[in-house]
Amino acid sequence: MATPFERVGLVINPTAGASTAGRVGSHVAAELRARRVPYTDLTGADAAQALDQIRSAVAAESVACIIVVGGDGIVNLAVNGLAESEVPLLIIPAGTGNDTARAFNVPTGDPMAALDLLETGVVHTSDAARVTGTDGSVNWFIGVLAGGFDAVVNERANSIGWARGSAKYTLSALLELPVFTPIPYRIIIDGVIHDGGAMLVAVANNTSYGGGMEVVPSAVIDDGLLDVLILGPVTKLTFIRVFPKVFKGKHVSHPAVRIIRGRRIELDAPGIVAYADGERIGPLPRIIEVVPGAMRVLGGRRPPGKGSPVT
Repeated sequence: MATPFERVGLVINPTAGASTAGRVGSHVAAELRARRVPYTDLTGADAAQALDQIRSAVAAESVACIIVVGGDGIVNLAVNGLAESEVPLLIIPAGTGNDTARAFNVPTGDPMAALDLLETGVVHTSDAARVTGTDGSVNWFIGVLAGGFDAVVNERANSIGWARGSAKYTLSALLELPVFTPIPYRIIIDGVIHDGGAMLVAVANNTSYGGGMEVVPSAVIDDGLLDVLILGPVTKLTFIRVFPKVFKGKHVSHPAVRIIRGRRIELDAPGIVAYADGERIGPLPRIIEVVPGAMRVLGGRRPPGKGSPVT
């Protein structure tokens, strides 16, 4: 196999996709050997060790590309290891969501076709978002940060093992809705204050999360901006009517929905834990800043956004 990458790093999340990613990862490793592509297994015993090993490999310049096998969670881990480096990421989708993979036209449901992008794919530049806590901690995401009802739903969804994809988020929403009330927010976007109550706040670099829920269909992954969706207070009945529309992005026409673009967002709300790319970041407040061109991602030649391949 002719590949421009002399050596790659491989990271597998064995629990993703109802534990199917481990099996897929074994096939990917075997295929790399069959194709005579040298690789280093950076999986580690847990996520923290895998992240450390990715960062060490990048710093030592011992890998030219990182391959991850799993869902958006393992992608988020790789983003935290690769942001602001020149090392590209190749996603082998094997999770329940795979929203980032779809953003770059990576084949889903066919791991070998995704692996073929190591040879035939184009390296695209992408923005990423840097999230800073009051304690100085820094996390990165490439997709969507959930900071309202969606975060509460995510917290519950992660505890549901038997449902997959968007089904678990729908179920979680139905379970949380009866006890959920609008939350008072402080939202500052590029210095402009947008305080008030809200049901849902999402800060989007990509259009979707939760397995294809088009929460912010206007988001472009490489435009140097973040799209902040704010769903103001509505009755539970109205929310039940509006929520299903998120799967096709039709909710944005509702009068309670606002989308505001910006580069720096300060987000605070009592009792809310932020999630990004489906991963738990921690309690608000957080400062979220877009970093243009922070990531390199291997994908198809015609990504759905306005992505420009590296030349």
